[in-house]
Amino acid sequence: MQEKVKVSGGTALTDQDIRSGKIFITEDSLDCAYAWDTGVAINRYLAELKKGKIIATECRKCRRIMLPPRMFCELCYIPCAEWRYVKDTGVVNTFSICHVHWDASRIKEGEKPHLPAVIEIDGASQDMGIMHLLGEVEPDQIKIGMKVKAVWKPEKERTGSITDIKYFKPI
Repeated sequence: MQEKVKVSGGTALTDQDIRSGKIFITEDSLDCAYAWDTGVAINRYLAELKKGKIIATECRKCRRIMLPPRMFCELCYIPCAEWRYVKDTGVVNTFSICHVHWDASRIKEGEKPHLPAVIEIDGASQDMGIMHLLGEVEPDQIKIGMKVKAVWKPEKERTGSITDIKYFKPI
């Protein structure tokens, strides 16, 4: 004898009901609690951001200084156990002038556009950097290769997030 499964607020179904094709559609709502683990490298990276510092990892074989930090080198396939502090300055590798918000809604008339950029951080290997916002600059003044510096939130407002850096400004 097959036991019926009780479903709150619905009709009880058996395995046989579903396998026989009597049921075409079922709906369910899951209450899933979960946590996201940043891993060793990003956890340390975020903890250092909270202190107002940027940290990277160095590959013992190819000597690349990688940012964001990684636990292994994707070129050499060896673990990276060496940590290196890098500067909070860098150069603009590429940028965009965005006339939409992060939720894809249009920026209203008179609002300034968002200025996301990839910043190659001084002290990290070439082509290593982070994507962040530019500030204190007009869109027509931005140039690839422009030197920039991080503008940090006040220490008491930092949470261990990439947004602990408000933006990068020209220097």
